[in-house]
Amino acid sequence: MKNICIQFSFFLLIMLSSCSEEKITGEDFGVIEGKVVSAVTFEPMENVKVFSNPNSSIVFTDVEGKFTIPSVKVGQYSVEAQKENYITKFESATVNVNGTTTIVFELKLSTTNNKPPLSPVLVAPTDNALNQNLDQNLSWTGSDPEDDILTYEITLRNDTNSDVVVYSNIAESNFSLSELKYSTKYYWQVSASDGVSPAVLSVVYSFTTTSFPNDRYLFVKKANDNNVIYSGNDAGEQLQLTNSNTNSWRPRKNTQANKIAFIRASGSQNHIYTMNPDGSGIFKVTNAVPIAGFNSEFINFSWSADGSQIIYPFFDKLYRINSNGTGLTEIFKTPDGKFISECDWSFDNTKIALKVNDASGYKAEIYVINTSGVITNRVVSGIKGALGGLNFSVTGQKIIFTDDKSGFEDPSYRQLDTRVYEHDFLTGLTLEIGLEKPAGSLDLDVRYSPSEAALILTNTSNDGLSVKNIVVFKPSNSGEDASRVIIFPNASMPDWE
Repeated sequence: MKNICIQFSFFLLIMLSSCSEEKITGEDFGVIEGKVVSAVTFEPMENVKVFSNPNSSIVFTDVEGKFTIPSVKVGQYSVEAQKENYITKFESATVNVNGTTTIVFELKLSTTNNKPPLSPVLVAPTDNALNQNLDQNLSWTGSDPEDDILTYEITLRNDTNSDVVVYSNIAESNFSLSELKYSTKYYWQVSASDGVSPAVLSVVYSFTTTSFPNDRYLFVKKANDNNVIYSGNDAGEQLQLTNSNTNSWRPRKNTQANKIAFIRASGSQNHIYTMNPDGSGIFKVTNAVPIAGFNSEFINFSWSADGSQIIYPFFDKLYRINSNGTGLTEIFKTPDGKFISECDWSFDNTKIALKVNDASGYKAEIYVINTSGVITNRVVSGIKGALGGLNFSVTGQKIIFTDDKSGFEDPSYRQLDTRVYEHDFLTGLTLEIGLEKPAGSLDLDVRYSPSEAALILTNTSNDGLSVKNIVVFKPSNSGEDASRVIIFPNASMPDWE
């Protein structure tokens, strides 16, 4: 009996010892932590209820959207995040011994009880409005039955191409458009969203922008170290036609073709392009032979009267090309190798005036050739200094140009006293036109007005640094005093058609 008791006691001791080894210790727990954010804005969400299944502690997120569930027994869990008016979200989590498991919840608003916004009502411009400005303010009204904060989106289309422009995340019920195109019909529609329900759409309205003004003046201004072409009117209003990121200069309009020709830098060369009066439809005319001479700023070309052809120089050669880029033909070569810098084609297409010079711009001459390339008249030769600004009168019986009477010559091609002169082919006389030029200034790029009752030109200081201004000069007539008016400040290379 004694042995039986000893054996039982030993067995009981072993059982107790075995049970003590299965006790749960602190090493069998881990931590679940994480963050709750909006699924739309990704901003932290506060006071979100977070708990697990199987059950653990119930916790709530802080102002940073963060939460921590401590002392979670190791194992697999489904963690749940709940907040009123939001869709409950579940994430799985594996808790390891002494480990920290991180999860992130993205909660979406529930649409169960939400009322969508009312459809926006378009206000201005009214539907089918005409002659609208290129800078346009769109306005509408919008509301929500629950006074939810609304955001808007505008979809803009036009009738000239397939472009669709979308402006998003608009907080106010108005929006400003800029740089719209002339004579274009635009279609616009607004959608409203409360961030919960699907966005609602307005009806579609349309408006048409004003017609292009087709101003009669053309000129060049500097922007981003580039020449930029503008048009303007008698009131001094200006409209940019070419992009500020391209170098474009020397605009010449042909009213018959209703096109503007100009020079544009293209890689290492300069070429002649054409465009519509509103700056659209840019077309490269020259390709095989660029326009070139001693100085690109002083080089020029000319239209035929009907706008079908253009003549232009390439060093000592003169070329003619159709305005569609075909029919390139060499029509003249200087007999002494001088460069052709400027040319002008008479209105009757029977003669061409040329200004030629050496590689430095000097030893300049002005002479006239016929359509066969024969020199028929020498206007200026054998003088020192710079010449320029050729322009025939409409009859072709006169031509105006500029001449630096100082005779100054230097490597920078600086001019000191450049004045306007007119040559009469009938009398053979060349006379200065008294334009009341300010002392110490230059009159450059002179051209006749369409009626020839006035002249347009560029005036600037002879210091080579000051701004250039475009001036219209009207001589005295019928007892009226002559006038000299700056119409476009800080501008040059005028054209008046």
